Amino acid sequence: MLEAKDISVTYNGLIAVAGASITVNKGEIVCVAGANGAGKSSLLKAMVGMERPKTGSVKFDGEELVGIAPHLITAKGLAYVPENRRLFPRLSVRDNLRLGSYMYRSKADREAPLDMVFTLFPRLQERLDQRANTLSGGEQQMLAISRALMTRPRLLMLDEPSQGIMPKLVDEIFQAVTTIRDTGMTILIVEQRLTECLEISDRAYVLQTGRVTMSGSAAEISANPDVRRAYLGL
Repeated sequence: MLEAKDISVTYNGLIAVAGASITVNKGEIVCVAGANGAGKSSLLKAMVGMERPKTGSVKFDGEELVGIAPHLITAKGLAYVPENRRLFPRLSVRDNLRLGSYMYRSKADREAPLDMVFTLFPRLQERLDQRANTLSGGEQQMLAISRALMTRPRLLMLDEPSQGIMPKLVDEIFQAVTTIRDTGMTILIVEQRLTECLEISDRAYVLQTGRVTMSGSAAEISANPDVRRAYLGL
């Protein structure tokens, strides 16, 4: 479904991603893990058109995405939930959700994903008229994911979904990710919390200083002694 090959990203001459390659197959949850500054977010941004890679190719169902504007990539079925959520803070939960369905003309099409959203995150339905900036960090993350789901994507890409969220809500969000996958959607997660990410993933990549240093099934990565020492504290 998605193939990123030999991706390199630089900022002011500094290398953020150095020849990283990953694949995501239909129906999978794939985790890209690594410490802060490993290049995880830069790799994800290169895939969705928010950063132009210096080298490499990103193909979605065989179609090249490098050089395509982000909103056109969204229209092709990729939805991106950024690390900082990028909600409209003074708008209500309802209006933030509506902005996610801007591509659809009819009301029925625009509102079609709401049943899934409210099943996943019922507290959002209780807060429809509440401003986004009054929500807790976990609720804001739920809203950011839900806004992405309003685009009706085939591939959902999550950048650090657990960041700044209390542990109880982290568990809720990761459980929601598995439920989303069970609907047939494909998911790519960039995450520092490797334990939780591996528990729900089919495959994983470990990124260090912009390079893929390890890849395999989630079980293989979890059992690797180097990973257990460096990331799991075991």
